[in-house]
Amino acid sequence: MPAPPPKLPPLVARWDEEWGPSPPEEKEAREAQEKTAVAESRDDKRRRVSNGWELPPVHLLNAVGEEAKPPDNEARAQLIVDTLKSFGVDARVVSIQQGPTVTQFGIEPGWEVKTRLVPERDERGRIVYDKDGRPKYRSEVLSRTRVRVNRITALANDLALALAAPSIRIESPVPGKPFIGIEVPNTAPSVVTLRSVIESPAFQKMASRSRLAVALGKGVSGEPVAADLARMPHLLIAGATGSGKSVCINSLITCLLMHNTPEDVRLLLIDPKRVELAAFAPVPHLLFSRVIVELEEVPAVLQAVIQEMEARYRAFAAVGARNIEAYNRNPRAPEKMPYWVVIIDELADLMMSAPYQVERQLCRLAQLARATGIHLIVATQRPSVDVVTGLIKANFPTRIAFAVSSQVDSRTILDMAGAEKLLGRGDMLYLPTDAAKPRRLQGCYVSDAEIERVVAWWADDRFRHLRPEPMDHLLEQVREAGLTGEDDPLFQAAKELAMEHNRISVSMLQRRLGIGRERAVKLMGALEQAGVVAPADDPLASRQVLIRPDEDELLG
Repeated sequence: MPAPPPKLPPLVARWDEEWGPSPPEEKEAREAQEKTAVAESRDDKRRRVSNGWELPPVHLLNAVGEEAKPPDNEARAQLIVDTLKSFGVDARVVSIQQGPTVTQFGIEPGWEVKTRLVPERDERGRIVYDKDGRPKYRSEVLSRTRVRVNRITALANDLALALAAPSIRIESPVPGKPFIGIEVPNTAPSVVTLRSVIESPAFQKMASRSRLAVALGKGVSGEPVAADLARMPHLLIAGATGSGKSVCINSLITCLLMHNTPEDVRLLLIDPKRVELAAFAPVPHLLFSRVIVELEEVPAVLQAVIQEMEARYRAFAAVGARNIEAYNRNPRAPEKMPYWVVIIDELADLMMSAPYQVERQLCRLAQLARATGIHLIVATQRPSVDVVTGLIKANFPTRIAFAVSSQVDSRTILDMAGAEKLLGRGDMLYLPTDAAKPRRLQGCYVSDAEIERVVAWWADDRFRHLRPEPMDHLLEQVREAGLTGEDDPLFQAAKELAMEHNRISVSMLQRRLGIGRERAVKLMGALEQAGVVAPADDPLASRQVLIRPDEDELLG
C-alpha cells in the first residue's frame, strides 16, 4: 500500500494559496475590468472629432445610482393568485419582471372546469354502496374552458385593494407573450440616470447607426430603451403638470448634446414658459442667437424653418439626392447639412395665441420636413382636442404620454386609455410608429447640475473660434418678406368679416381668424388701403366699415 503524499509545509501552502491560480470569479471580474477600460479608452478616442470639436466625456453625467431594495415579489405573486382564486378565477404567475418603478407579473389564465357527481358502478354496471349502505359518487368532468381575459381585467380594483397599491395597470395580453401583464408599483422606485442608458449596448448600437439617437429610459423589466429621432420622425409629448415632461425634454436635449457637435445638429428651442429651456442658451448648437420666448415671434420662426426646408429640397434636386443622408454623402454637395431639431415646450400657449397659423405651419413641417433632416419635438401639458387637434395627431405618429388626469386626455394623446393610471415622476407610455400598443417606461432623469456641466463644456472658450454664426438673418428675411396687402390668403376672409359689422378692430380679427396681433395689424392696414375701413390714428383702434355687401357686389 503506497504511502500518502507528504503534507506541504505551512509556508508552501500559504504561497500556493496567495500566488496560485485565481478562482473563476476573480478571473471574470478582472476580465470585466479590462473590457471596461478598453471600452472607456475607445470611447475617449471616439469623442475626439475633427475640425477642433470635442464631445463631452460621459463622466460629466452622474454615475448609475444604487438599486432600490427589491420587494418580496414571491409574496405579492401568491397574493395575486389567492385574490383571483377568492373571486373564482383560476390563474397562475408564470413571469415576474421587476423594473425601476413597477413590477410586471405575468398571469396565465387557468381552466374553468364544470363537473357533476355520478354514482359509481362496478364491472356489471351495478351501483356500488359503502359500508353504511349509501351509494358512492364520483366527480365527472363535463367541460374544460379557458378563463376569459376580461374576467381578470374586471378585477383590477380588487387586486389593487389586496396589494395595497394606489393603482395597477393590466396589459392584456403582453405583446408577443402568451400571458396577461399586471403592473404593480414598487414600494421604493429607483432613479434611472441618463448615463446608465447611454452606456447600455442598446443605445450604443442605435448611436452607431444614427446621429439622432436619444435615450428614453428603462422598461418594466429594467431593459434600457433607446430610439432614433430620425425614424420617428416627429415626437409629441403630453402630460399633466409635474408628470415629467420638462425633465424628458431636458434629457433628450442633453443626449443630443453629448453625441453631436454644432456641425451635426442645430437646435431651435421655443420656450413660452421662459425658464424651462433657458439653461441651454449658451450652447453653440442653437440655431438662433437666443431661446425663442416671445409668442409673437413663433409664427415668423416657424416660417423661417419652412423656408429653410424648401431651400434644402432645391439643393437636393440640384445634386439628385432624395434625403439629407444621400446629400451629405454626395461628392457634388458643396458642404454638409446639419440636422435641425425644433423643440417646443408648450404647444397650448401657441395654439391660444395663433391657432390657425401655428397648426398649419406645424402640419406642413411634419408632412414634408423629414427628408430634409428637420424634426419636431412638441410638448403640451393640456392634451385637449383644441390643442392636440386631429391634424396634429395625424402628423405626429410617435407619442409619449405621461400621467394625465382623466381617461379622456389619455384617449386624446394615445387613442386609448391607460395614461390616467400612471404614477407620475417620469412614468410614461411610449407609442412608436410601428407598435400597436404603447410601451411603459421610466424616463431618464437629468439633474440641473448635469445640465450645467454639459452646457459649460460646450460654452468653453476653446470652442469660441469654432462657434457657427447664428442664423438670425432668416428671421429678418421672413419679416421683410412678410405678407402684406391682398397677398395674405386671409385677406378675403377679413374683408367678408368686416362687411358683416358696422365697426371692426384688430382684436376682432385676432379672435375670429385665429391669428397673431402683428398679422392682424397688417390685415387692417390692407383693408384700409382697399377702402373697406376708415383710417384711424391708432392702428389698434376700432374702425368704421365703409363698404356694405351689396356695394361690394356692384363694385365687383
